[in-house]
Amino acid sequence: MRSHCPTNYAVEHFGDKWSLLIIRDLMFKGKRHYNEFFESGEKVSTSVLGDRLKNLEESGIISKGQDTVKKSRIKYSLTAKGIDMLPFMVDMISWSGKHDSETEAGDVFLAQAIDGREFLLKSIQEKLEKEHLMDS
Repeated sequence: MRSHCPTNYAVEHFGDKWSLLIIRDLMFKGKRHYNEFFESGEKVSTSVLGDRLKNLEESGIISKGQDTVKKSRIKYSLTAKGIDMLPFMVDMISWSGKHDSETEAGDVFLAQAIDGREFLLKSIQEKLEKEHLMDS
């Protein structure tokens, strides 16, 4: 770690495009497996994807384990530390929705992120904890 400046701490743990997109996929798109991340629209290379998954795991933001359905497959989950990124991710989506006229964020989600932020955060957090923490 270069310094313990809060911004530097965050950037060193998840401060690149691909890491944030993996977190997005886990939080909002229900993706849990390597191939699902690889097939995302942003076209990450296999080496970058593998590296970012490893870094996120080493940072304690995600964990990996055996898939309960297909035992030979690895299933990735958000940790409590990863789920704690939810408010940041929602704020980032809101900011993008405000400034990107072609945003893919739905109008309902954006309205909830502004007018019903606490309820939205609570409902998503409960869902993520159930799916990622109780499942691991």
